[in-house]
Amino acid sequence: MPKAPALTIGIEEEFQLIDPATRDLKSHILQILEDNKTILAERVKPEIHQSVAEVGTGICKTVADAEKEVLSLRRLLQELAHAQGLKIAAAGTHPFADWREQQIFPNARYDQLIEEMQLIARANLIFGLHVHIGIEDRDLQISIMNEYRYFLPHLLALSTNSPFWIGTNTGLKSFRTKVFDRYPRTNIPDSYSSYSEFEGFVNLLIKTGCIDSGKKIWWDIRPHPIFPTLEVRVCDIPMRVSETIMLAGLMQAIALKLYKLRSKNLGFRQYRRALIMENKWRASRYGIGGKLVDFGREEEITTRQLIGEMLEFVDTEMDELGSRKTIEDGINFVLTNGTGADRQLDIWQKTRDIRKVVDFICEETVIGL
Repeated sequence: MPKAPALTIGIEEEFQLIDPATRDLKSHILQILEDNKTILAERVKPEIHQSVAEVGTGICKTVADAEKEVLSLRRLLQELAHAQGLKIAAAGTHPFADWREQQIFPNARYDQLIEEMQLIARANLIFGLHVHIGIEDRDLQISIMNEYRYFLPHLLALSTNSPFWIGTNTGLKSFRTKVFDRYPRTNIPDSYSSYSEFEGFVNLLIKTGCIDSGKKIWWDIRPHPIFPTLEVRVCDIPMRVSETIMLAGLMQAIALKLYKLRSKNLGFRQYRRALIMENKWRASRYGIGGKLVDFGREEEITTRQLIGEMLEFVDTEMDELGSRKTIEDGINFVLTNGTGADRQLDIWQKTRDIRKVVDFICEETVIGL
């Protein structure tokens, strides 16, 4: 059995830059980066659209450490945006912005991506949460990834925060997932028998000119091509810091549980990718308000009940990691008040004013800062 993984946490969040007068997106990350080079030190980065700002923590040993960094980074980005007359917003899509009006960040990598993907890349105006879990042994990464795939729809359901697209109520709680589906090499991965099998797959794609590096594999969970981490990429960015930390803590606890099972020569049952994709669709469509399929029992179970069962699954691990209160408080908040998508839709139903939905997102984004 390989050495126990560090199970450190690294968190990346993608934020919207908002013009408070129009409530629309503002292509302004270039100016923010140029005006603040000395204080940013790689903590705030651009994405393909200039209205997106990505922040990333360092390597955090505990959920408490991660929370301090996430708060600090969100506060920093809020201050930098405010200095430019802007606000920040945390949602998987902007309620009404049109991707055709967004400026592209000047970068050779993004130019290449647009040349390759064309409209698909230009239209990919979405905002996600990526969490890195430190697992140094590459074969262990693959073993845990295979089993971890089952929980991805549960995590997505808890994070759903993108019900609108270009001013339309899509009827989905996570439309971001549908926008990103248009990219190749996305969604739930297949299972792999070893890291060498996965590496062979990546090398074949590189050899045949499909990709130039493993960075262009954008699955919902993947062995990171550079860092010694398993990266969970399925979630919309949630509105509140407390929701981000709850999700990161839950992801860490699931990884620890799966490792402990493996260390005892046990394992979590693996399911076919096509079955897990059925649950991912349900999570993107209904969030926590629908049902997922328990494939072991071969029946539909309310998503809320399955979230409760997931908490029971990591009960001991939450105590070992010191994250019980963070996770339980965060989940109780979401189950009581709804996900970001539910709360956006509630404002929309009450006001029928899409700009007030943007105002609400901006308010929620800075709670606790």
